[in-house]
Parts: sequence; C-alpha cells; structure tokens
Amino acid sequence: MVNSTSPLSLHADRLFPADAKVRDIARALYNEIKDLPIISPHGHTDPRWFAYDESFGNATELLIRPDHYVFRMLYSQGISLESLGIPRWDGGEVEKDPRKIWNLFAKNYYLFRGTPSRMWLDTVFHDVFGLRVQLNEQTADQYYDSITEQLATDAFRPRALMDRFNIELIATTEGALDPLPHHQAIQGTPWQKRVITSFRPDDVVDASRDDFATNVAKLGEMTGEDTQSWSGYLDAIRKRREWFRQMGATATDHGHPTALTADLNTSACEALFARCLKGEASEQEQEIFRGQMLTELAGMSIEDGMVMQIHPGAFRNHNPELFTKFGRDKGADIPSQTEYVQALKPLLDKYGNNPKLNIILFTLDETVYARELAPLAGHYPSLKLGPAWWFHDSPEGMLRFRHQVTETAGFYNTVGFNDDTRAFLSIPARHDVARRIDCRFLAELITQHRINEQEGFELAHDLTYNLAKKAYKLG
Repeated sequence: MVNSTSPLSLHADRLFPADAKVRDIARALYNEIKDLPIISPHGHTDPRWFAYDESFGNATELLIRPDHYVFRMLYSQGISLESLGIPRWDGGEVEKDPRKIWNLFAKNYYLFRGTPSRMWLDTVFHDVFGLRVQLNEQTADQYYDSITEQLATDAFRPRALMDRFNIELIATTEGALDPLPHHQAIQGTPWQKRVITSFRPDDVVDASRDDFATNVAKLGEMTGEDTQSWSGYLDAIRKRREWFRQMGATATDHGHPTALTADLNTSACEALFARCLKGEASEQEQEIFRGQMLTELAGMSIEDGMVMQIHPGAFRNHNPELFTKFGRDKGADIPSQTEYVQALKPLLDKYGNNPKLNIILFTLDETVYARELAPLAGHYPSLKLGPAWWFHDSPEGMLRFRHQVTETAGFYNTVGFNDDTRAFLSIPARHDVARRIDCRFLAELITQHRINEQEGFELAHDLTYNLAKKAYKLG
C-alpha cells in the first residue's frame, strides 16, 4: 500500500533497454534529441486556451474532466461519471465540488498502475508541478492545493506553458460547421503560426448521424451553396476547406468506422446522397456514402494540397446508455478489426499514383501493420503511416509498430509522432515517451549492426522532428 511519504521520482533511464550496452547507446541518442521542439500536428486541445490565454482554473477541470483515458478507467471500476462531474446531456445531477472529485480520483489512482496514463500523469505531476510525493488518498489535498495555486499564476497560462514545453506548433481539430472564432482571434498575432486548426468534416459526411440532414442544411447556409444538390454539397465542402486553410489548416481528419472507399459515377452519387438526406439510406448505403466521400475528399486534397488523415477502426459510443446520458467521447469507443487492402482500392485506383496526394493512415488493428499497412505504404507514393494511435499510444504499442512496419515500409514512410490528445499538460510527457522508445529501437538496430551510429543519430532527429514537419507540410 502506497503511503503519504512514498516518493515520486522519474528514473533517467526509464523505458531504455535493460542491456547496458544497448542502454548506453539509447541514452546517447536520446540526449541528442530530447530538447528538440515539439511538433504536435494532430490533437484535440481547446483553441480557446491559446486565443485568450486565460488561467485554467483548478486541477479537476484541467486534468480529469477533459481526459477520457482517466474517467474510462475509473468507470470500468464502477465509479460513475456523475461522481466525476462529467456533464449530462439531459441536465441530470452531477458532482459539482472539484475537490471532492479530485479526492475520488486520488483515492483510486492506484488503478492506473502500469498504464500509459500513469506514466503521463506522474510526469506532469513531477516535471510541470514539481510534486515529489506520490498521489494517493493521503496526499490528495496537497496535490489539489498545489496544482490549483500554480494554475492561478501567469507562468501556468496556456501560452506560457506552450513556451515552457517548447511546443513549436500545435494543431487543434474542428468540425466542418465550426465558425472557428478562436482561431480567428489568433489571426494577426504571432500565435497564428503556432496554433492552427485541422478540418474534420465528419459532421457533414457521416450519414448515420441523426443530425446529418440538419448539418448539411447548415453547411448550405454557411457557404451560400445549394447543399440539397450533390454538386452544391461538394462545392460547399470546398469552401469550408478553404476557410480552414485561411485559419492555418494544412491537414484534414476523417474518423470513419472502416477504411472503405468507393468510386461511384455521378448519377449514383446523386441518388445515394438524396437517400441519405431523406433518412432513407440503409446502414450499408450510409457506409458506401462515407466511402465515396473519402474518395471525393482525396480529390479535393489534390486540388488544395491539404494532407489527409484517415483514422478508421473505432466502434464509437459502444455503450448506448452512456451515450444517451453524456454524449460522444466519453471513453466508450472500442477498437475493431479493420481491412485496408480491398477497402482503399477504389480510392487508390483513382488517385493513389498522384504525387499531389498525401494520405496518412492510422489503425487500431495491430494485426494489419505487417500484413497490409506496411506493404501499402511501402508501395504507394500517396500513403504514409501514422504512429501507434490511441489504445496503442504506449511503450509496448510503439515498439510493436516499429518492429512490424520498418522492414517493409522503412522509417521514411512514417510521419514521426503525434499525441492526438485533449490533455494539454501531458503533451511533453507523451512526446518524451515516443522519443525514448524510438531511441531504444534505434539502439537495438545499431548494436545488431543493421545501421551505424551516424545513421542512428540522423534517424532520431528525423523521427522526433523532421518527419512530422514534412508530412504535415509545416514548412
């Protein structure tokens, strides 16, 4: 049992190999790249933070409520989201006292042992807030008071933390209907080059959504296009893409259930779109429509140069009771088996050899790394592989990714690391884990005489910094 005097410390060689020779090389590689600027090209932080630079509030608001990794684990152990203060859609009662919520979290912090969340949080507590005892029920108030007091100071405002964390650039993610007021507020300031948006059109592309027809109508109002027609709908999406580009966007993001693509003729597209608008499309037709839109959006990427990120394979909102009460993104998304070779073929047949197309593929299905994704990225010039994502954003997950894709795709058909997080303070910790694991992997290759040390140092720099900037067209 952890007591109140248990120290919180971070070992300098954490995540490095046990073998002394390999560890020494990993450490040397890491020391060369550990202080490089952070490029965070895909994530879900709130742009309001950076636009207005207001204090964060308290420990609970910043570290618990936005982080579905945190309350997912707690919910799995029978701790209700109401008791964690997560707002309900129906306005039902939830716990309002942030200290009480924090104490509940601290009492159950032991549940995170061995998880990436524990590693990230301990790093935040140690490096960001200077805490030196472990979080538990006895130290809960000490933690809450220290963190909340520090958050009230100018040094802990969002922009000051951006500088402290050495974040060169961060990209947020907004839906097609978002008017981007916070990004507009940043325009004309030095921060417009450091805080950019990404275009995620799922709200006007996913015909399975209850609000799809309403959203398409809003899209027409925003753009002045006739979105009840197929051609007007596509033109409206083009206009929104251009607006996002003016707010700094270099990439789009697509969170589809599968990687299915389609290439229907115009008359078939018009008929399918009409059925989707009327709510008459079957589940299969809705899936084909999403697939058709991936191909249409790839064509738009060729036109305007935006990088296309495809994030398939999540069964979203698996828990219907939780979804009804609390809405999306509440920790009830589950990885599912995903196929890419046949699914992507219609899109690749049409555009896969076009040098102007840049697609970054992600997966939650690790079984396809070596069998499908690495061979695809190792052949098509339009494809790159995104890093180990979400449930696999972990030391073991990152190592599995490198071991399974490198032989076929190499390093330069991957795109470095992105944190894909809402938890702003954990960004340096997440990038540090990725840097340590990459250095560990490179050190193994060096000791096996598969690459030499100079190549290892060059690769460490590329994986940490250069590949992300190049892949996301960040200058």
